[in-house]
Amino acid sequence: MNLKKATALIFVILLIDQISKIYVKTHFVLGEDITVFNWFKIYFIENSGMAWGTKLSDILPFMTDRTAKLSLTVFRIFAIIGIGYWLVKTIKKQDSKTLILALIFIFAGALGNILDSVFYGVMFEDSVSQVASFLPAQGYDSLLHGKVVDMLYFPLWKGYLPEWIPLIGGDYFTFFEPVFNIADVAISIGFGILIFFNRKAFPKNEQD
Repeated sequence: MNLKKATALIFVILLIDQISKIYVKTHFVLGEDITVFNWFKIYFIENSGMAWGTKLSDILPFMTDRTAKLSLTVFRIFAIIGIGYWLVKTIKKQDSKTLILALIFIFAGALGNILDSVFYGVMFEDSVSQVASFLPAQGYDSLLHGKVVDMLYFPLWKGYLPEWIPLIGGDYFTFFEPVFNIADVAISIGFGILIFFNRKAFPKNEQD
């Protein structure tokens, strides 16, 4: 795969991700949901931290929430630069197509969520108790302090767990609980490719 095709695929993934986020942000109130199927809902939440809503300040309590958010966003920017460099280098060297494809998905997904963190604070109004406007005179926060928009929710099963299960027996449980977005799906696909097709992604040079 050449750089032009890789860029086109990244653009398509990014476009789908951003269109879905902008639509939800400008049509839903925070916490609103629509049932598509019993096992699938469009459920609008915002994530100001890491995966599963974890905040950096939860791990490093000496940081304030705003400092932690800024640090996380800056870290993500440097990380995406590194992934982008790795991708371009891999394409130029014509390394494994499997590795290139995995990096494309990871890069596109990471970039999609970074756009939220960097720009959404100034691009949108707050979504609490109202539908946010796009490009308002005053956004809900400053640059680099935006929240990631999540909306894909798959509550495949809800109920009380059997009492015989250690520690969590008898608790009410939902599978699958996390709410995520297209960018998260792209990142998961990329890492899935690396895990399940590891030998193709990182082929060993055969020695005579």
